[in-house]
Amino acid sequence: MKRTVLAVAAATTALVLAACAGGGNATQSATTRQSGTSGTAGPAGSTGPFRIGITQIVSHTSLDAARDGFKKAFTDAGIEVEWDEQNAQGDQATAVSIASKFATDKPDLVLAIATPTAQSAATAITDVPVLFTAVTDPVSAQLVASNEAPGANVTGTTDMNPVADQIALIKKFKPEAKTVGIIYSSGEVNSEVQVKLAKEAAKKEGLVVSEATVTNSSEVQQAAHSLGKVDSLYVPTDNTVVSALAGVVQVAEDLRVPLIVGESDSVANGGLATVGIDYTQLGRQTGEMAIRILTRGADPATMPVEAQKEFTMTINETSAAGMGVTIPEALKSEATLVK
Repeated sequence: MKRTVLAVAAATTALVLAACAGGGNATQSATTRQSGTSGTAGPAGSTGPFRIGITQIVSHTSLDAARDGFKKAFTDAGIEVEWDEQNAQGDQATAVSIASKFATDKPDLVLAIATPTAQSAATAITDVPVLFTAVTDPVSAQLVASNEAPGANVTGTTDMNPVADQIALIKKFKPEAKTVGIIYSSGEVNSEVQVKLAKEAAKKEGLVVSEATVTNSSEVQQAAHSLGKVDSLYVPTDNTVVSALAGVVQVAEDLRVPLIVGESDSVANGGLATVGIDYTQLGRQTGEMAIRILTRGADPATMPVEAQKEFTMTINETSAAGMGVTIPEALKSEATLVK
């Protein structure tokens, strides 16, 4: 797919998402800069310093970890960077504005964290390398022509989870479960992809799915309540829901049912368990891709989208007690236990 086609498609998607986000009151965060000398993206052999813009859709533990892992890759490599960090605070229109700013400023490279910001950056920026991270399905989000051959100036890392393994956890904690409630944002393509996979996995497990969608974080707890009495709850790596996860945790404790989540940071924040990725490592992996582009002249168009190959099971013992769930001994022996 040619870059122009990608840009038009992404622009359409961004407008739709912006419409979904209408009425929000989020604001763009203040720019955070570190002192340093501006550099110019150069051919192979460049050593910096470099100017890198970061655009993040919202702050929550996983996305923050991805950002920190990205920056640490440069620190560990001894490469000086002037960072321009921007946060859309959950508002798609602000994400579009940030992307336009970077298109004008022309930093050496842009990092887009999560699908909505990646779509905005890919639309606005065509002559600067754009790397994304924490994007579940880059092809469905129309960021790349294919994961193997992105085809333009945009590539990065995917956080596609082993959704079927996560859904299978439900019956390992509660063998008698017949239903699962899923809460996600109707405006996030990444969530739609995961929910489709979750439905397929639930059917194989003999679970009936009930869905509740939200458009912003203030609706999350009410959406969880709207599911009624279900035997379990599932939250994918949905930025809107994860940013208000405490409300879902409370509902899981009220119902005394297991809450399975999409990644380990959400376990640390009150979810019961997951089989998922390490976002700090994912961000670091993205940083190493950026270093290859900036210092070795690597071409994003021919750099395949990368993913983690190993996943970690994490279980929260405190959440298990609060949700009335007994942790099977077989899982204890293979999981990382947190409190």
